[in-house]
Amino acid sequence: MKTAVQQQLIPTVNFSSPSKNKNLTLWPLVAATFFMVSGGTYGTEDTVHGAGYMGAILIFLITPVLWSLPTAYMIGELAGALPEEGGFYVWVRRALGPCWGFQEAWLSLVASIFDMAIYPTLFVLYLKHLFPYFGIGHHGALVGLAIVTVCALLNIAGVRLVALTSLWLFVLLSLPFAVLIVFALWKHGMFTGQTVQTTAHVDMITGILAAMWNYMGWDNASTIAAEVDNPQKTYSRAMMITVGIVALSYVLPTAAVSLTGISPSAFAETGSWAELAAQVVGPWLRVVLVVGGMLSAFGMFNSLVMSYSRLPLAMAQDGMLPRVFGKLHPKTKAPWVAILTLAVAWAACLGLNFERLITIDILIYGLSLLLEFAALAALRLREPDLPRPFRVPGGMFGAFAVGVFPMLLLGFSVVRSESEHIAGMNALAFGCLLIAAGFVVYFLRSAMISSAKNTEPETFS
Repeated sequence: MKTAVQQQLIPTVNFSSPSKNKNLTLWPLVAATFFMVSGGTYGTEDTVHGAGYMGAILIFLITPVLWSLPTAYMIGELAGALPEEGGFYVWVRRALGPCWGFQEAWLSLVASIFDMAIYPTLFVLYLKHLFPYFGIGHHGALVGLAIVTVCALLNIAGVRLVALTSLWLFVLLSLPFAVLIVFALWKHGMFTGQTVQTTAHVDMITGILAAMWNYMGWDNASTIAAEVDNPQKTYSRAMMITVGIVALSYVLPTAAVSLTGISPSAFAETGSWAELAAQVVGPWLRVVLVVGGMLSAFGMFNSLVMSYSRLPLAMAQDGMLPRVFGKLHPKTKAPWVAILTLAVAWAACLGLNFERLITIDILIYGLSLLLEFAALAALRLREPDLPRPFRVPGGMFGAFAVGVFPMLLLGFSVVRSESEHIAGMNALAFGCLLIAAGFVVYFLRSAMISSAKNTEPETFS
């Protein structure tokens, strides 16, 4: 707990959006959150392949209870109590001080490097299934650059356009899987003589990690809280609804295909859903699902640009970044400098042939999530009278206990990180270097600010 003197060193900053118009209502927020977290059934192949049908269904049902719901509860309380631009950065900064607030933003932006370069790449991977031309030379890279450019422009046009785009994409992505489910049920028994099979070697840790990845990112929706209509009530409702929708989008298609007798080993790689759709329904649905994979990658990138771009905005308003990152578009109030800067950084990574490491993403994201749960508990202790339209159930005990299971699941990523390697070292060591760099950058920035003011650097606990 900080002393009164340290409290005075933390300036009071108004993070609220300059715009008086609240643009996002419940269902557009649900759709945007859906793409920040999931993007649909795509990406669940590793869980089915690793754990088999029954294991995957069990994981898809248990993971949201232990991993997603606690996070959704935490976001519901904090976003309702502090509905400000910057979301989780603002919560951690207010509860734990500017140093930890900076680390929260640092971890999220570093994780975005691993996240954001992959979605245009996924778009191109699906596109090549239809048009092999885009797999030749630099054609795919140009498409990826176009995706980054279009999403940046959509975000500069405002959050409402992004959210409405997400809402329509959600509807379009749901339809082909609904067709697959209906056909799988209708044709139950068409593969006579076969039974539901399981993989010869069940890798439950891989299945759980993949499921955690597919249920990860709920807090990203918090960074746009100042632009949500009635956030005190809307956030808690949106989180609960989205958890249910995401879980159903994973469980129902998996359960339906399990009835056909197709071996889970058929889920060999990302994109296997399209091949299975051709087998169960017909070639035409394969084409539809390939297009759906492209739309899913586009929708996830588009929504995450909206989320990540609010972090530099809030940090600039707080004095942690140069003020230029706080510039807003005169009409849409979008942080256009932050959007363009991040878009350039992500575009520069499109040509890198690095493997997407789920364990590093979960490790870095998990630490940022730990800070958010710590902020929840700290604010309950330090500001018990803070208006909270929604509260984590269980009183003070619930506020402390709600983060236990997510942190236990985070242990899986630490275990697996020892067997993954990047840049000549295991993923755990590489992740620790990235985490340590955040403290170095913070103290260098603090020293620069202090030097400019001709004062001694401030020390925060």
